[in-house]
Amino acid sequence: MQYDPIKRPLGKVFNSTPWLRVFFYWLLDLLLLRSWHIRREMRRELKNRNGLSVLDAGSGFGQYDWFMSSFNKTWRIKGVDVKDEQIADCNTFFARMKRGDRVRFEKADLTRFDEPASYDVVLSVDVMEHIEEDEQVFRNFYAAMRPGGLLMISTPSDQGGSDAHDHDHESDGIHGFIDEHVRDGYNITDIEEKLTRAGFTNIQARYTYGTPGKLSWKLSMKYPILMVNFSKLLFVVLPFYFLVVYPICFVLNMFDVRMTHATGTGLLVKARR
Repeated sequence: MQYDPIKRPLGKVFNSTPWLRVFFYWLLDLLLLRSWHIRREMRRELKNRNGLSVLDAGSGFGQYDWFMSSFNKTWRIKGVDVKDEQIADCNTFFARMKRGDRVRFEKADLTRFDEPASYDVVLSVDVMEHIEEDEQVFRNFYAAMRPGGLLMISTPSDQGGSDAHDHDHESDGIHGFIDEHVRDGYNITDIEEKLTRAGFTNIQARYTYGTPGKLSWKLSMKYPILMVNFSKLLFVVLPFYFLVVYPICFVLNMFDVRMTHATGTGLLVKARR
């Protein structure tokens, strides 16, 4: 499954004005189930926690930085990424939206990240499946956090959430750019052991994208992307498609974030320094 035919045109449209970009963030928060899980856990863990220093490790185009800077205006947020153009783009956008004083972006290699005892929260969404030296990154996260700090990771599981080797798998693309994945998702025991070796305690890992989430993903992401890959003319059909389909996806997402799943194609992991 190819993402570029849908990413590039949408990116150009929604980045044409700052408020269209905000609208795009809002759409992503509605559509992407992992965003539902992340936002719910942040509200559970960090409500009324003022003055925190937050690292978004793999910030991409800044979706979660926008949410966090809206969720608590006293937080100081730093997003890091390996792509120069995304760093420049995010810094420009957040400055235009008058948030540049509390949200900034820098280029960084997480395998070499070295900012001791600087952060109360580290967020990593759809990043660890791209990094071979994951244990080094976990050690760097641990060193960068203050005592009692919270690490939150969203990543594919080994139950079909990644397709580093099988690009025709029915779950392909759930967690991003599968061509760049270096592993076929994490086993819960595996990631818990790696985080323990890095020094973390109170580790909690649970499956996301259970049966409701997988169905929601097919309806809201897989089928629309297949349509646009077939023909860009079908962009015209997408708004009408989502008018019909999204209420179903909304209910399915509600079930997925509230249920305990025996298995699932995603993992949400929390750990303490």
